[in-house]
Amino acid sequence: MSQPPNQPPQGGFGPPPEQPPQQPQGGGFGAPQTPPAQGGFGAPPPPAQPPQGPPPQQPGYGYPQAPQQPSAQPGPYGAPAAPGAPGPYGYPQQPGPYAQQPPQGYGYPQQPGYPGGPGGPGGQKSGLKGKPALIIGAAVAALLVIGGTVYAVSSGGDDGGKKKPVAEKSHDDKPSASGAPANPGDGSGDGGKDPENLNDGRQPGEAKVLWYKSAPDAPGSGADAPGMWITGKTAVKAAYKQVFAYNVGDGDPAWSPITFPQKICAVTSQKSADDKAVIAYMSGTSDRAKCNQLQQIDLNTGKKGWSGTVADGGLFDSALNVELTISGKTLMVGRSQSGTAYDLASGKKLYDKKKYGDSCFPTAFAGGPNRLIQVASCDAMGSNEHDEIQELDPATGKVRWTQKVKKGWQVARAYSLNPLVIYLTNEKKKAWNISMLSGTGKFTSQVTVNEKFAPQCGWAILERDLQGCSGVVVDSSTLYLPTDKTGAANEIVAISLSSGKEKWRVKSPSDESMSPMKIENGKLIAYVSPSYDAGGQVVAIPTTGSSHQPAKLLQNPAGTAEIENGFFDGDTDYVDGRFYISSTRLTGNDDSKEKLMMAFGK
Repeated sequence: MSQPPNQPPQGGFGPPPEQPPQQPQGGGFGAPQTPPAQGGFGAPPPPAQPPQGPPPQQPGYGYPQAPQQPSAQPGPYGAPAAPGAPGPYGYPQQPGPYAQQPPQGYGYPQQPGYPGGPGGPGGQKSGLKGKPALIIGAAVAALLVIGGTVYAVSSGGDDGGKKKPVAEKSHDDKPSASGAPANPGDGSGDGGKDPENLNDGRQPGEAKVLWYKSAPDAPGSGADAPGMWITGKTAVKAAYKQVFAYNVGDGDPAWSPITFPQKICAVTSQKSADDKAVIAYMSGTSDRAKCNQLQQIDLNTGKKGWSGTVADGGLFDSALNVELTISGKTLMVGRSQSGTAYDLASGKKLYDKKKYGDSCFPTAFAGGPNRLIQVASCDAMGSNEHDEIQELDPATGKVRWTQKVKKGWQVARAYSLNPLVIYLTNEKKKAWNISMLSGTGKFTSQVTVNEKFAPQCGWAILERDLQGCSGVVVDSSTLYLPTDKTGAANEIVAISLSSGKEKWRVKSPSDESMSPMKIENGKLIAYVSPSYDAGGQVVAIPTTGSSHQPAKLLQNPAGTAEIENGFFDGDTDYVDGRFYISSTRLTGNDDSKEKLMMAFGK
């Protein structure tokens, strides 16, 4: 295993200099993966059965406990509880959305809709229709998990050796003019003039369909459609091998689609302050192909910026797959056991994050406007096996603080970075926990609400995908989580970050699920899913005061409810009074045109 370099190597990606750039040391531009998945190896598949046994009467403040003899077991982050004392952080609750047990525990794993779990019944964002994916892959992956560590399995080696990153200018600074979707939105390819009469029969008070786009052809095995970026001008969407952009108001193409030679395998889910994003695509189609080709693009103009190739790291640390995250002006590319940071504007390499301390390997990263969080797996298969959380200086990689997590617990998701709210799982105990950390990395509180929560989280079989959840919102003092729908309207629960206790809850205004999207002007913006005879809603919920009654911002038309409800695991956003929904996966069905994206407004 390689050691961290003494000094950050120079070089990186960007427009080519007069002479070839100096090659960086160690692992290259990104974070390779092992078997096909996304990002680092991480959270185990959700446990099949909820744990049994009642929680302690007072869960205390600290860390999750074992289901048996909680007073004698240490929690994941702190010292053992005193004999006879309730375990700090309690332990899992009995099954049922409203279990008849004292409301002190922190819930129990749902299948598949537990917090941080994949979508599906009870776990889908906004109640959108979706299909559980990668079931067989999950079973195979489970066989590869030994002692909390996933070992790389490769059938074809690494193309004869490690490849170092190559800095080069894009072959074409202009967007490709090829590869427009079969129906870019209006049936004829020229924008959103509604020749399909989607707004016919629209009732008073219903929003308009601003535009509707169908997806490009995808292979029969399906294809990913990751990322949705909304700027002041454009709505941009990736699908299979292409990136499309539409004017936010009328859906006219904002720039010609960018077409990549191979399928897109990773994207930055965030965009930079100046509306840049980075796309990763495969190096080929063989079993040896890697997710190691990167391209920066301007979301407003479609202009290509720097491009580069992600190098492999050490053993079991290849670029089969990568995770990309933006933190301010820094792009972090995470492999399964390391990461490399680059200047987002130029592609210049900034630093590597590699093995440190007690055989600790960085496995995942989460980025925001002013924070970069790293999660490492330490002493895998050893007696001191555990996770560690670190905050890094995004510009330099310097460690600001380190917090150790108790053996058996894994950091599966980061619900928020500022403040830092994390979701942890314990496969052996079949338990989960939501914890809050201070600005210096100290555990301050845990969620003690006894509830079945159902944020929308993608599958994370061979990676952490720390920021892979939607349908969960955090502001400076409160965590907002949707409950599971059990045959009737669900609720959004507001939870105090300081105490972990419920502050208030509000029921969906319809019989369909309601899911939080963002905080805007001091109000919680939420999406209410469509039904068979009514369109979806965008509502605003007051976060302060005594009344939290949802106020309707948009009522989508009933005439397009079937279309709206058919977006596969839909990604949603509400920006400048417009609501956007897009598919995140294409099935490859040739019988009919697949949906890609849709926009509603007044």
